[in-house]
Amino acid sequence: MADRPDPIQIRNSEDVVVVRQRVRAAAVQAGLRLVDQTRIVTAASELARNTLIYGGGGTVSLEVLSDQGKKSVRLIFEDRGPGIADLELAMKDGYTTGAGLGLGLGGAKRLSSEFEIESKPGQGTRVVITRRG
Repeated sequence: MADRPDPIQIRNSEDVVVVRQRVRAAAVQAGLRLVDQTRIVTAASELARNTLIYGGGGTVSLEVLSDQGKKSVRLIFEDRGPGIADLELAMKDGYTTGAGLGLGLGGAKRLSSEFEIESKPGQGTRVVITRRG
């Protein structure tokens, strides 16, 4: 069972703030512990920034899932940007094509219970993360 509101647009830095707020609200709704709330919000912030900066903007969909009474939060980030040519390299800490620290994708993976990424050069990127309580 999933509760999935409309996707949130990520077009500017203010939208990144909205993503963090909405993800925190979803994590609270799911009953995640504070540490798990912080992890999913931090991962969402990194991925929202990546979507904006490297993907040229996109969307995130939030789902509160319930499986046998246990709730979790799933986020689906999508962009139609240039894609990632070398996913293995992009997942390594310290790798960046910009001015950041290069911790975004790897950090988001470590902060998530589940992490999936698909990217095709010239077509965009899709990242799905889930945090269970």
